[in-house]
Amino acid sequence: MRVIAGTHRGRRLRQPQGLGLRPTSERVREALFSILGNRLPRCRFLDLYAGTGAVAIEALSRGASHATCVESDPSSLKLLRQNVHDCAVGSSLTVYAQTVERFLSRPDLWGGGYDVVFADPPYTMVAELTSIFEHSDHDRLLAPDSWFMIEHAAKTKLPPLLGSCVYLRNYRYGDTALSLYSHTSRTPS
Repeated sequence: MRVIAGTHRGRRLRQPQGLGLRPTSERVREALFSILGNRLPRCRFLDLYAGTGAVAIEALSRGASHATCVESDPSSLKLLRQNVHDCAVGSSLTVYAQTVERFLSRPDLWGGGYDVVFADPPYTMVAELTSIFEHSDHDRLLAPDSWFMIEHAAKTKLPPLLGSCVYLRNYRYGDTALSLYSHTSRTPS
């Protein structure tokens, strides 16, 4: 597994051995960053269920100003921290060793709204993620006009609304899909 483009292009990333972790494939990562395009330069990027950190490191390589990774699995955290060290991105990447639910309940950790949020939960936990997100303070988590992208099994249908996020489009890559939501800032009544 390697960084695909940008300042760290070609850098080899450590990956899991065995079947316990399902990293985002290179094909899906390439598609994700093609979709995000010009939203990346100078953005604040949040990677939920970060695994090895490959997506966040790729975002930094392509111009994001800061990335935050949230991961609770000890094996994944070890790989993530090794990849952060190997790529020397520690000053622009923050790792939270906790569950996504806990992170989303702690606005004091966010440091402001994120421009891009990417979530790649275990496919069996996609419904749990949407429920957790519905009960978080997503209007503070997300910057105005931000995007929220969820990686999931292609057969899984996601809701048309997630709080103040509106479903825009689904991109399918074999058994994997990316669902894109746009955050629409609420205006006071």
